[in-house]
Amino acid sequence: AHSGLEFDRFYEGLGRDGIGVVAMIHDLIPLPHPEYCRPGVLMKQAERMTVALSKVRGIIANSEDTARSIEVFAPRLGVALPPMATALLAPGTAVCYAGERPLAQPYFVMLSTIEPRKNHWMLLHVWRDLVERLGDQAPTLVVIGRRGWECENVVDMLERCEILKGKVIEESECSDERLHLYLQHAQALVFPSFVEGYGMPLVEALQLGVPVIASNLGVFHEIAGDIPEYLDPLDGPGWARLVTEYAQSESPVRASQLQRLQGYQPPSWEQHFEVVDAFVERLMAD
Repeated sequence: AHSGLEFDRFYEGLGRDGIGVVAMIHDLIPLPHPEYCRPGVLMKQAERMTVALSKVRGIIANSEDTARSIEVFAPRLGVALPPMATALLAPGTAVCYAGERPLAQPYFVMLSTIEPRKNHWMLLHVWRDLVERLGDQAPTLVVIGRRGWECENVVDMLERCEILKGKVIEESECSDERLHLYLQHAQALVFPSFVEGYGMPLVEALQLGVPVIASNLGVFHEIAGDIPEYLDPLDGPGWARLVTEYAQSESPVRASQLQRLQGYQPPSWEQHFEVVDAFVERLMAD
């Protein structure tokens, strides 16, 4: 996490021992999009980034999209941009738990903490429309992730919308094994976020050979190319159309993405640390 980057004593204590700091920055989301965050996070993130950019020897960004955001906001914060490198993140685990599908009917997975920028609200309304139109033939949505902040409207839908009961399953405590089982057998991962610094669920799904329907974000194109289906995060009818098509047993559009998935290679930790090690060596040589 970025917590603690705002404390001068952190850098001063290390500096007394001749140790320089290189910071990994995951995203700057509270700066351009404070509306998706807890109250007060904008000022805290501005303080963290101002101090960090002033004190560190270098920055490692997790994506070019994050790096561009840092380049934009450094002058706005009144600080010079330190040396920077981009090192994409690898999936957390390559383990593939084999097992029978957890649900008999076609289903889709949404994997994230429940918070405003993840856009659960739109997707739940899409699902309500699907159930109203298709009844029992509507696919199921599995929402995997804990409840976060500023998400009361989503919680109301999950707890009180009768038409979604049985067609939307909330998994707030999900083991790695169960998560992988859900992903392996899903029609697709749905990822309708408004903004992301990276998007690890997308990489994990593609690594498992699972199609993805995602928001049309620059960082998603950066890490997944033309493999996923991309949609505007506010295009409810478009999401409904693709979900309906991907739910079919002989879906040509899903088959097309599975073809594009052939040979996909996720970023590796070896590649990540080749970039990191070379960057740190350059900093030490200066």
